Amino acid sequence: MLGGGRAFGQRTVISSNDFQPIPIAISGFVPGSPSDGDVSNGVTQVITNNLKRSGLFAPIDQAAFIERISNIDVAPQFQNWKTLNAQALVTGRMTRQPDGRLKAEFRLWDVVSGQQLTGQQYFTSPEYWRRIAHIISDQIYERMTGEKGYFDSRVVFVDETGPKERRVKRLAMMDQDGANVRYLTRGSDLVLTPRFSPNSQEITYMEFGQGDPKVYLFNIETGQREIVGNFPGMTFAPRFSPDGQRVIMSLQQGGNSNLFVMDLRSRSTTRLTDTPAIDTSPSYSPDGTRICFESDRGGRSQIYVMGAGGGAAQRISFSKDDTNASYSTPVWSPKGDYIAFTRQGGGQFSIGVMKPDGSGERLLTSGFHNEGPTFSPNGRVLMFFRDPGGNGGPSLYSVDISGRNELKVPTPGFASDPAWSPLLSSTAGQ
Repeated sequence: MLGGGRAFGQRTVISSNDFQPIPIAISGFVPGSPSDGDVSNGVTQVITNNLKRSGLFAPIDQAAFIERISNIDVAPQFQNWKTLNAQALVTGRMTRQPDGRLKAEFRLWDVVSGQQLTGQQYFTSPEYWRRIAHIISDQIYERMTGEKGYFDSRVVFVDETGPKERRVKRLAMMDQDGANVRYLTRGSDLVLTPRFSPNSQEITYMEFGQGDPKVYLFNIETGQREIVGNFPGMTFAPRFSPDGQRVIMSLQQGGNSNLFVMDLRSRSTTRLTDTPAIDTSPSYSPDGTRICFESDRGGRSQIYVMGAGGGAAQRISFSKDDTNASYSTPVWSPKGDYIAFTRQGGGQFSIGVMKPDGSGERLLTSGFHNEGPTFSPNGRVLMFFRDPGGNGGPSLYSVDISGRNELKVPTPGFASDPAWSPLLSSTAGQ
């Protein structure tokens, strides 16, 4: 893999400290006909925004371009792009086909060597042009970094509107960049802690209506929901197992909470912990063999890891600089290399990551109230929510796992409890 950012045949190493964003030129996508101008501009803009927001790329201002690409089938004049210090160049074309579909084409060039690194074409319905832009962004990201992208993904979250004492909370979903917001519930009942299934077509969430909290499975494509069960002592929605066949949950009984797993086909429930403590917030490792969770069995809330079938649990959270710190909301990275968490101590709420054995703890951001981290599908970025207190409300933010590039995520109103989907299907416009 490439260190200083030159020979792209070896790809780019993304280190945590000395990495410099890659200068990249994204030439305006060429419209196949005059009527394709708007969609060409839109695709160019979405790709530019995606790569810039990732923090790994530095798109060059189009106003500085010396060459205007009008035919993507002809090799660019690479000296014009070397002059701008561009290391890579993206060219593309959007053309409406006779059958009404859109044809999207792009090429990624290594400016230094003059070699084409990748190129693809896609056909889709016109309304899916944004998805095409996300898929192209993922192709560029993967070819240049060696890691899967995360742009063709969605985020489910709790949309919050109205005055603080009468806040209406609706389940909502959007593209990872904040576009295409859809509301999944009406807001008549309180909703909490949505979670995606591994196939990204279903989510679980909790709803507090009349009486006991209920846990629902919601199919994003059909809009249908089914009740998983009526769980009087539940405080968080369950999380899915990596194979999507089970959900793991915490149920409160008396003064303590224990972990349970439910088989979604048989609806049979198995108890995993049996302690006088509060065990909650369980999350599976990506291979399904282990679980991380939060427990106060040592007197203060900490993170523990145990086998997926239960048994002995090992504490992994030990703050070196604040022995009174508590840890909560652990979630395992899709890559398996980190566990993200919320850490509370010294009047601050921090979002951080540590390795599954507890080593390498790194705090990424701190503030008055940060909570609820969720990983992008490639494990590279975390999204979380921050509540400034007072009369305001929570907002969503993202930050790189190295602690760089913290950004506010655009939402229509206040927003909390984000959950990032897996990558969507690679075929656009299904």
